[in-house]
Amino acid sequence: MDTVKLPVIYTCFPGGKHKVLTMSFDDGRTEDRRLVSIFNHYGIRGTFNVNSGLKSDEQRIPLSEYPSLYAGHEVACHTYTHPTIARCPMEQIVRQVLLDREILEDTMGYPVRGLALPNGSDSEEIERVLPSLGIRYARSVKSTGGFAMPDTYLPWDSTCHFNHGLMELGKQFADLYKTQYLYMMYVWGHSYEFTNDDNWDLIVDFCRMIGGRDDIWYATNIEIVDYMDAAGRLQFTAAGDMVHNPNAISVWISVDDRKMEIPAGQTVRLFDKKKAPAL
Repeated sequence: MDTVKLPVIYTCFPGGKHKVLTMSFDDGRTEDRRLVSIFNHYGIRGTFNVNSGLKSDEQRIPLSEYPSLYAGHEVACHTYTHPTIARCPMEQIVRQVLLDREILEDTMGYPVRGLALPNGSDSEEIERVLPSLGIRYARSVKSTGGFAMPDTYLPWDSTCHFNHGLMELGKQFADLYKTQYLYMMYVWGHSYEFTNDDNWDLIVDFCRMIGGRDDIWYATNIEIVDYMDAAGRLQFTAAGDMVHNPNAISVWISVDDRKMEIPAGQTVRLFDKKKAPAL
């Protein structure tokens, strides 16, 4: 009896890519203007985590500027006034997150579902309550030094802070070629640190090296979360010869190294099992 053909099916990032780069910068300081300009020039995209309750002054960008400045990127919560939330009563934590969300959503015109934990402050109790507050991910200040996809987004650990081996890790990431894996490089920091440390050339050199590559998807934090959620909802037949995409966005897969886009709402035949050769 012939052996049944069983294709190797992998999840891909948009465009059939296997690597994703995302950035995460906190506090909404005026140096974000320069950083966003650099990102936009090199096609880098990311998330900016801001505190809507901290008064705008010469150091902070006013809310009115957010929609234009952060266009093409993501604005996410950083709590209303940036307390070390693990020391706060839960009632205040809830209010800190929800009030920040509400103001940012009114400002940006879209649901705000991400959070950077202020001062990295976290607890199991906080992680349990965040989904009920509409928060899909919470970035920590911990770094892995690696490029694996996260096991959890609550909390979500980065690859590195930009002052900790950015160029070396970026070169490693650029050289990754094994398409049987999904790789992610996640960089975090504060834009004012470039001014304090006088190392703006570091982020420029990194973006010049890593930008514009055909094998990298440049994404915001929430785009990664939403895309992986959508990929997990694909519905395959038992034989693996068809797939239905119930999502509102396309999802890309690889079928025996053949990259395929599965359009939103469609069922796609991956191969004809009646004509497929035996292994």
